[in-house]
Amino acid sequence: MRPVVILDCFTVEPSGLGVPPYLSTYVRNAWSALRRARPEADVRYVTIDDVRWCLAGGRPAVEPPQSDPLTYSTTANRDAAIQLLRDAEIVVVVAGDAVPSVHLHAVNGSLEEIARALACARGRRYLLGPLSTYALAMPAKYAGLFDAVHTHTVTSGDLLLGSRRAADYAQMERDRDSFTGLVEQMPWRPIAELELYRGCTRRKFCDFCNEPAKSRLVAFREVDDVVAEAAQLYAAGVRNFRLGQQTCFFSYRNRDEEAIRALLGGIRERCPELEVLHIDNADPLAAAAPVGLRIAKLVADYCTEGNCAPMGIESFDPVVIERNNLTCTPEILMRAVEHVNEAGAARGPGGLPMLLPGLNLIYGLPGETHGTHAANLRNLAGILDAGLLCHRTNVRLARAFPGTPLAALGELEPLPSAEHFPSWKADIDFTWDQPMKERVYPTGLQVPGLHSYFIGKGGTWWRRLGSYSIQIVERETVVPIGTTADLVVTGHAPRMIYGERVAAAS
Repeated sequence: MRPVVILDCFTVEPSGLGVPPYLSTYVRNAWSALRRARPEADVRYVTIDDVRWCLAGGRPAVEPPQSDPLTYSTTANRDAAIQLLRDAEIVVVVAGDAVPSVHLHAVNGSLEEIARALACARGRRYLLGPLSTYALAMPAKYAGLFDAVHTHTVTSGDLLLGSRRAADYAQMERDRDSFTGLVEQMPWRPIAELELYRGCTRRKFCDFCNEPAKSRLVAFREVDDVVAEAAQLYAAGVRNFRLGQQTCFFSYRNRDEEAIRALLGGIRERCPELEVLHIDNADPLAAAAPVGLRIAKLVADYCTEGNCAPMGIESFDPVVIERNNLTCTPEILMRAVEHVNEAGAARGPGGLPMLLPGLNLIYGLPGETHGTHAANLRNLAGILDAGLLCHRTNVRLARAFPGTPLAALGELEPLPSAEHFPSWKADIDFTWDQPMKERVYPTGLQVPGLHSYFIGKGGTWWRRLGSYSIQIVERETVVPIGTTADLVVTGHAPRMIYGERVAAAS
């Protein structure tokens, strides 16, 4: 029987991450649907990095020992990637945004790269993931590439037909079986994203957010379903989990703290030797509520250290807040930050805080003025002055995702950030982010359990697996990828810290 292929071009969404080592819900969904629909078929997992490797003749784009971000995440199928695409009965392309996002060790597959890869394919070709929304919005641009598209999920029943709505969780549970064959094709240690629900629990939706566009109604998974999926991944060898791919962990089952206790406790019981259990995304309105403090304490008690609850204030400017239905005020955000600090700022056995907030800021939203940046700097300074801790800050320009109110506005008049964003971001980097790094990771702190994962011109990058793990650069060194070590913090920068390896005891 001819093979069937999953071509992972990587996904990055506000609600979830699918860039290796993160194992996305889309890839696992495609794996389950293909195995159920073609039980005798050989299901192969291939990344866009595998394709790049083959098309470049097996030569990295950089001089070794430097790491090549274009071919960093190659799989066990690397050398056979093109042949697999040629031979495949079915190719399911998993792809995210229309504009690739660049990470230190990865570059999402572009439309041109996907088209080049599919030129090798002679079987049926399907698209799954956020890129499907763009394909439907601009059919002429994507004409001829795919036989059908699946915007959110794929099942064994609709595989050949395409789908515009997310499948029922019960159907997805019936399709799901073992992930062993999938994980065995990944040379890295994956972090599995676990989805808890779809949609947004807010009464008013933020104008730029794509989650309501994906699902207007909220649909929660059952606790037992999530725990069972974690157990299946654990049986396949996965030891690292992140409860992401939804708008707010705290709002699972409408902020039901007993359901959250059962969820976290169930994963701990079924996956007793897990190494990482982290969360992603926290609506500050939920974290600021009294129940939010209690849920944060559950997260600190059940999850592993170095955890992050990223919260979208998006803007501290009251005009931008009102114009874009952001609903979270600076006062609510401060209370949410205080709650997460109260619950999780204590350091775990490895020296890292158990749970800290993260902040998301967006420039380029309607209503923005030069005063927007001043309001952001003023309120960030207030958090610093209060002595609070934050894990990381993400500052980005707004993107108009198809189907959102922001996209419906069409072309906006150029806003100040169109010109000033690089300097405004630098302001936040040096007046907020670097001082916060110095507070969370003081000089002399020993950080254990790190592994080297990237070699660049400036040295070797180290990290722990986890949610938004801090990057530690050991300058002017070349350490083989995958080496494990403890490092001591020696310096700080806005987006990273510097360290040196601790000498092993003789």
